[in-house]
Amino acid sequence: MKKAVFPGSFDPITLGHYDIIERSLQLFDEVILAIGVNADKKYMFSLEERRQFVEEAFKDEPKIVVKTYKGLTVDFCIKENAPFILRGLRNPADFEFEKAIAHTNRKLEQIETVFLLTSSGKSYISSSIVRDVIRNQGDYTMLVPDAVRVKS
Repeated sequence: MKKAVFPGSFDPITLGHYDIIERSLQLFDEVILAIGVNADKKYMFSLEERRQFVEEAFKDEPKIVVKTYKGLTVDFCIKENAPFILRGLRNPADFEFEKAIAHTNRKLEQIETVFLLTSSGKSYISSSIVRDVIRNQGDYTMLVPDAVRVKS
C-alpha cells in the first residue's frame, strides 16, 4: 500500500490544499491529512474546528484519513508507516522553502517528499490570505471547500 502524509496546519483548509489532495489520490492508496499542532503558532481556528473542516471536506473519500500530531513530521510518518510526504507548490518561493525541508526529512528518516504543483487557477490561494479575508469580513467562500464556514 502506498501511503503518504500531507502535513499542514489547515488554518483553514483551502481550495489549493483540496486540489493537491484530490490529485494525490491517483498516486497513493491512502493519504493521511496530518493536522500539525505548534504551540508557538496562533491559529484562527481551534484544532477541533480545523479537524471538522477537513473531515467534512473529505467525508465521502475512503482513501483519506485525518489525524493530528505534534513534533517532527518524519516521526509521525514512521509511526504511521508512511514512506512519503506530500507537499503542494504554488510558486518558486514555496519550492525553495520545501526543498530544504525535503532534504532534511530524507536525511533524518529516509522519507521521500512528493511535490505536486497547485493548479494554476488556485495557485494564489493561501491560508493566510483566507484568514485576512475572513478577518475583514470579505467573501472567503470562493477560496475554501464548502465545509469551511465561519459562524458570524
